[in-house]
Amino acid sequence: MKFIVLFEDATDADPGIRAALMKEHIAFLEDNAEAVEAAGPLTDGENRGRDGLWIVEAEDQSEVEKLIHADPFWPTGLRASFSILPWKQVYRDGRGLISS
Repeated sequence: MKFIVLFEDATDADPGIRAALMKEHIAFLEDNAEAVEAAGPLTDGENRGRDGLWIVEAEDQSEVEKLIHADPFWPTGLRASFSILPWKQVYRDGRGLISS
């Protein structure tokens, strides 16, 4: 099952956390590539990175939560919260994935 994970960054987090841990964070994502299909920061109106989004393939939400808590960003206080949303993909690569 696919899930969208939306992260909200803490407004009072040290602004250097993301840069300091980016290498570890990317290595974590690469190590979990079977589950985390895509990931990246969202941007604000001034094109600065903030918050984040993952697309995850997992059996259930508890598997997704385990991934979130294993991410090197999690224990730093960078993330204020997250939402895990089940997602049904109906379109990809120029084609519908469901029949009517």
